[in-house]
Amino acid sequence: MNTPPLISASTASHLTRRHFFSRSSLTLGGAALAHLLGRDAASGLEAPAAGGRGVLGQPHFAPKAKRAIYLFMSGGPSQMDLFDYKPRLNTDHGRDLPDSIRQGQRLTGMSAHQATLPLAGSAFKFARHGQAGHWISELLPHTAGVADELCFIKSLHTEAINHDPAITFFMTGAQIAGRPSLGSWLSYGLGSESDNLPAFCVLTTKGKGGQPLYARLWGNGFLPAAHSGVKFLPQADAVPFLQNPEGISVAARRRLLDRLAELHQEEYERTLDPVVNDRIAQYEMAFRMQSSVPEATDISAEPESILEMYGPDVRTPGTFAANCLQARRLIERGVRFVQLFHQDWDHHGGLPGAIRGECQQTDQPCAALIKDLRLRGLLDETLVLWGGEFGRTAYSQGKLTATDYGRDHHPRCFTAWAAGGGIKPGVSHGETDDFSYNITRDPVHVHDWHATVLHLLGIDHERLTFKYQGRRFRLTDVHGKVVTPVLA
Repeated sequence: MNTPPLISASTASHLTRRHFFSRSSLTLGGAALAHLLGRDAASGLEAPAAGGRGVLGQPHFAPKAKRAIYLFMSGGPSQMDLFDYKPRLNTDHGRDLPDSIRQGQRLTGMSAHQATLPLAGSAFKFARHGQAGHWISELLPHTAGVADELCFIKSLHTEAINHDPAITFFMTGAQIAGRPSLGSWLSYGLGSESDNLPAFCVLTTKGKGGQPLYARLWGNGFLPAAHSGVKFLPQADAVPFLQNPEGISVAARRRLLDRLAELHQEEYERTLDPVVNDRIAQYEMAFRMQSSVPEATDISAEPESILEMYGPDVRTPGTFAANCLQARRLIERGVRFVQLFHQDWDHHGGLPGAIRGECQQTDQPCAALIKDLRLRGLLDETLVLWGGEFGRTAYSQGKLTATDYGRDHHPRCFTAWAAGGGIKPGVSHGETDDFSYNITRDPVHVHDWHATVLHLLGIDHERLTFKYQGRRFRLTDVHGKVVTPVLA
């Protein structure tokens, strides 16, 4: 008697009763199947449901946020020039960083061999804003105007001291490339609220330098390919290769997909490989996106008042302002997670002039996004995140003058903010020392950041897992705790 091959766990979850009895009765394969089905049931995971829902079917608990927008400032913004006000740095400007503060901590190769590490006070004035009295730099007047909507986390820290592993850590929960991104985990777990747009979309500011951005930062890793982020470009065809070639009508494309679906169904009936169904689902999504993407990216019907709120750059595709408005349009059409990247925050030298330019590009759009979401009744269910991969040093890298300085990478403490979707507004969490060099209260690790984001979207970070190479992986690896004080 020919014995059917053993059936994989992923295939087992797609078996129908007909397949079960016709292919596995009284065989070694049937015994294996029973074991696999029982094991997957014990894991708490279900097969992906139809209609764009994720593997969970529904969140683990009632979510505070239904969707999220992540404004990632690639390069490492200087916390003590933006949000973490440290007048002691100005008082001690030019003095060497005390050994009692450094405590022998490692430095990058870019400043490790400096003869001195002179403290650099911020070139910018700070003032208190909002009812909570947040200290915010003069560089960010628009952000200051929405201070009461923001929750500042001033005690973020990471182990990564160089850009690539640090960015990879924030995007995937691991410093080494290959893991699924945050957006991919959300897509896998929750799916999309839209039948016509992907669950996870990515926008990058055009024309920026600094650290390179790789597609793996929004990649699916070992999750099914359908959960990879879809990058939107600032051009007529926002998603490349989506439109039909010249001479191919919509009706012809529909007939092609129908015939292709029939062939895929035959292949699935033969192999029971769920990847076959995933592939045809991607084809169908691309077909629907032919009409949904042009509509979502067309801002011609936006009120003039909204365009003015985002600033003059909003009319130029690919600018940070345009991408912030695009993010709002995508989430209100059912996209689960929108990731924005804005580069050029890596200011090793000439910081005062360079950071001023980045703030001019991002300050008004960030505040406008918060206001726009609030006006549309979307902020309470939309989590907005802002931050980079690490902070900057209190001391100057290179030559320090009365008007100019640079700052090296600093993973020990830095600042991010969050707003909307279940975040407690108008609060500041965590503290650093007088030099913004060490955390003195309530540290928040990268894994804690991820655990909190998932929690706000209704996911227990310890229960959303995927088995790969014999181990169940999760975004937070074996770490992470929810930062409950920042929850509304």
